[in-house]
Amino acid sequence: MTVFAPTRRMLLAGAASSIVVGTTTPVWAAYPDQLIKVIVTFPPGGSADIFIRALEPVIAADLKQGFIIENRGGAGGNIGMQAVAQAKPDGYTLGVAPAGALTINPHISPATSFDPIKDLAPITLLADIPFVLVAAPDAPFATLKEALATAAAKPGQLSVGYGGNGTVMHMTAALFLQTTNVKLTLVPYRGTGPAVTDVLAGHIPLAVLDIPSSLELIRAGRLKPLGVTSAKRVPFLPEVPTLDEQGVAGFESTGWFGLVAPAATPGDIVTRLNAAFVKALGDPDVIEKLRTIGAQPAPMTPEAFAAYIRSESAKWGRLTREMNLAAQ
Repeated sequence: MTVFAPTRRMLLAGAASSIVVGTTTPVWAAYPDQLIKVIVTFPPGGSADIFIRALEPVIAADLKQGFIIENRGGAGGNIGMQAVAQAKPDGYTLGVAPAGALTINPHISPATSFDPIKDLAPITLLADIPFVLVAAPDAPFATLKEALATAAAKPGQLSVGYGGNGTVMHMTAALFLQTTNVKLTLVPYRGTGPAVTDVLAGHIPLAVLDIPSSLELIRAGRLKPLGVTSAKRVPFLPEVPTLDEQGVAGFESTGWFGLVAPAATPGDIVTRLNAAFVKALGDPDVIEKLRTIGAQPAPMTPEAFAAYIRSESAKWGRLTREMNLAAQ
């Protein structure tokens, strides 16, 4: 657990400020008056952890309060999200939610102990993290077109790895199979690291990887990038075309993190938090730090984020049923 305490300057500024609208004082006029706990659903050092620590100083300066960052990993983010869902809805417990916990796990694991739609209050999407389809250095193809041709000639003989069942990388690989109508063998790994190791060694010819784990290997020429999975090219790999550009029409799949609170958190507090995080996501220093982990800021209103969660959940739920992914 890490505690970020506000500076004396922040406390003095907070004591000197008050907000009154009309004749009533909104809930967030006195909010926050204590440290805010932010639950990160993965261990220290991961993308979500790095992400919130990059945002914390800017948010603390705005809210005049620091964070207690609590890492609660396990079950693809479900453990941490359950803790958020069960917390008191007073704005003092928030969660950094991964896409999988909100939109995939409910379909892959029906026994999920919370309802992402009913039990959580969306605050904002924080960032998108695109993926990249790569080929092994000794693979007999160097472009997406060549890879698809090889797969068509050898149906079911080529495999594509990814960092674990129920992850967005899993869904991305499955969506690629469905969209291109190629027959590849899906190979799950216990995390991205082992998938990187095997594709580097040529044990698997293809892999869907996150950009932080693959960027330097691509730049060093040790992995062949076939295409990024986002709708537009990414600034980290500007020379790599999207899958859509290469004929996989309409393909788009990215990982993401969002900020949520327990359901029934007062609307004024949600609005206050949304404003602070949206502002922080536009800070040049924050943007630069996020780029080091392959993330792109993607702030939204609470309403837009809620709609995005529903649409992503419907998308992955449909794919899960059509490809019988829950049984894998």
